[in-house]
Amino acid sequence: MQPDTALERRQALARASQGASREAIYRRAAALLQGAWRGGGILLDVGCGRGALYHSAGGIFENYWGADLVAYEDFPPQGRFIASDLNTGPLPLPDGCADAVASLETIEHLENPRGFLRELARLAKPGGLVLVSTPHQLSWLSLATLLRRGEYNDFQARPGLYPAHITALLPVDLLRMAAECGLQEARIAYSHSGRMPGGARHWPWPLRGPRFSDQVFLLARKQ
Repeated sequence: MQPDTALERRQALARASQGASREAIYRRAAALLQGAWRGGGILLDVGCGRGALYHSAGGIFENYWGADLVAYEDFPPQGRFIASDLNTGPLPLPDGCADAVASLETIEHLENPRGFLRELARLAKPGGLVLVSTPHQLSWLSLATLLRRGEYNDFQARPGLYPAHITALLPVDLLRMAAECGLQEARIAYSHSGRMPGGARHWPWPLRGPRFSDQVFLLARKQ
């Protein structure tokens, strides 16, 4: 049976993702958070899926909260789950409630990325962190796919390919949006993990950096 409403369609797409991304993304996110945070406090994971970030970065913080459209059965029992439709309005949480607000591989699914980043900034405490990741459109893989097929690699709409990515952002877009939100110390980082064009093989070590990374990260601090 096909979903009848926009909400049901979004829920079906969320379940199609199985609530998790690649382990390399969570490892890199944890390293970025650990390098910028003194430890303790609340980590709010927006678009948390199954809560995989908890297993990589939860030990840096005292409390883990996850917000998403779908609640998975294996969400960490130690965490607090907040049901929220990220496309339709603010999360049911007060301003400045979290010491770090992370959103991994979520912003590309949403219709209003600028509004979403403003919401992440609202939820962060003064002095807190905002961390976002999204597919990197300037990797060799994505550029090769763009030249060959006229589409970014992670935004292809064909049978058998993941259909829910709708908003492609460049690193410069992330930095501009951070500035618009009043975030400080904004910087771009990369996953240092990426696939080679034409197959499923990954770039070998020591090939790292922007062209060899499938994900780009924005890390910033709220005033």
